[in-house]
Amino acid sequence: MSEYKTKEQKRKFYDGQCWKALREEAKSRDNYECQECKRQGKVTIDMNEYSESAKRKKIKLVVHHIQEIEHHPELALELDNLETVCVDCHNKEHGRLFDKKQNKWADDEKW
Repeated sequence: MSEYKTKEQKRKFYDGQCWKALREEAKSRDNYECQECKRQGKVTIDMNEYSESAKRKKIKLVVHHIQEIEHHPELALELDNLETVCVDCHNKEHGRLFDKKQNKWADDEKW
């Protein structure tokens, strides 16, 4: 069984063909919708938008390991341990909360 403790070990796993195929299978099973948003009565799907600055598709949905591979490497490639979530929900799940840019016009007088 592999270990996924270091950034290098995780990067090798996530760049592998087995993960990429399983990730696509999980997205398809979840109908390309964020499962956490769905539980909250919202719909979040992948819009297939392209980012000119990054020169790639904007990532809206990711596949999340319910039981983290660092602690449960035996579940790394188990479909039942995966769910499709949007980037915002994934960041919340991992405690990566970013302040949204403040709208500089929010306090302006309304016309």
